[in-house]
Amino acid sequence: MSPSRPLLWWGIAFVTILLGYADLARGGTTIAPILLVAGYCVLVPLAILRS
Repeated sequence: MSPSRPLLWWGIAFVTILLGYADLARGGTTIAPILLVAGYCVLVPLAILRS
């Protein structure tokens, strides 16, 4: 596995969480929680396991 592969998962997780907070700040009540749950409960653990 190349060294940049785990960074890709962390980057996807970071962008997903950032988009979730951005939508939450805009007043989003549907997409924001989905993005935040996907980021924190799926992508961050996946990034940890892939490291």
